[in-house]
Amino acid sequence: MKRILSAIAALAVMTSCTNQQKILVLYYSQTGATRTVAESISTQLGADICSFDVEETYDGDFNQTIARCQQEQASGFIPTLKPLSVDVAGYDVIFLGYPVWFGTYAPVVAALVKNEQFKGKTVVPFCTFGSGGLNTSSADLEKALPHAKIAQGYGVRNARVDKAPAEIARFLVRNGYLKGEPVNLPDYSQQIPVTETETAVFNEACSDYQFPLGVPQTYGARPTPWGTEYLFKVQNGTTIYVTVTEGKAEFTQVVR
Repeated sequence: MKRILSAIAALAVMTSCTNQQKILVLYYSQTGATRTVAESISTQLGADICSFDVEETYDGDFNQTIARCQQEQASGFIPTLKPLSVDVAGYDVIFLGYPVWFGTYAPVVAALVKNEQFKGKTVVPFCTFGSGGLNTSSADLEKALPHAKIAQGYGVRNARVDKAPAEIARFLVRNGYLKGEPVNLPDYSQQIPVTETETAVFNEACSDYQFPLGVPQTYGARPTPWGTEYLFKVQNGTTIYVTVTEGKAEFTQVVR
């Protein structure tokens, strides 16, 4: 009976979100990766979509963007936001997308949250990154938008953007934005010392990343309908999530 009541309650929430709340997908993308994720969310939800940018566009190469961002962060400079083509006030739920730069949202988002009113809105962060940053950027959004509700977000590595549509579908159902049966995953097993087998999985997953991610010390694992997921703890205390699908190991995010 408890399971039946829970299912009814979940269905009621999903119906409310999809039929009564007006949703906007609002995003900034420099390289196109975040745009790909934004378009997938918009398509799956049937939601309005809008990009935003600043007057002083970040149009340099990788090194130029890093140099500019470091200089702006050091000085506390926030760029000027271009006018939006939509009225945020007309929406209840804002899916807010951005790339992660230096562990948090790009300065373009700082310009947005400074100039736009999100009071009373539900903000759902989504981001693309090289290694991680969903947790830190979401925490920074909570500080920047104290009068908005910052909901659980979604993040994906740039190297795995092709995996995003399926992950987004599961995310939207699990959080009640789409109707469907959520995939209930078990908890990770208790952390135990790695063996050569798990070390090989870790090394395969992280071998294509340009920076060292550490040496795994312990791990937990859980089965999923698409393969096996691992939670590794490395010697510096960092957590690294790895998924193995069809025999291929990839790390999905780093949490520092």
